[in-house]
Amino acid sequence: PFTSSVMEIRKEWIDYNVHLNMAYYHVLFAQCSDQAFELLGMGPHYAKERRLTCYTAEVHICYVRELHLDHQIVSTLQILDHDEKRIRFFQELRHVDGWLAATSENLMLHVDMAGPKVAPFPADIMQKVEAMANAHASLQVPERAGRAIAIRRK
Repeated sequence: PFTSSVMEIRKEWIDYNVHLNMAYYHVLFAQCSDQAFELLGMGPHYAKERRLTCYTAEVHICYVRELHLDHQIVSTLQILDHDEKRIRFFQELRHVDGWLAATSENLMLHVDMAGPKVAPFPADIMQKVEAMANAHASLQVPERAGRAIAIRRK
């Protein structure tokens, strides 16, 4: 999978429970997806120059282990599926020592900002998406992918 640069936790992200507030897990995952989407040609210049971008349609985060101020982390991004207008991807947030802190499964929509409306990827971007998806095709589907929220009853 794509792996982000090393990220650090900011002091203002720590909550009254003395750990990373849940909202900032989203921030860290977003920083990774921004890096990956830049590699795919869909960074800030894409929105500014081509008036095309991606919107998040759905996210499912699992908080596995607490993160604290002194932790350094990396995130991965693995494309699970895509079509002409959407990308489904899975992310893991890991401490630099390797242990899993959280996972995130996402559905992104490609958007024409003139609408805004969901629109097909241009051919040059689709080629990059397909190349990354093909590189990820041999990876195992993550165990936590496709999970649903439920209270299991006996």
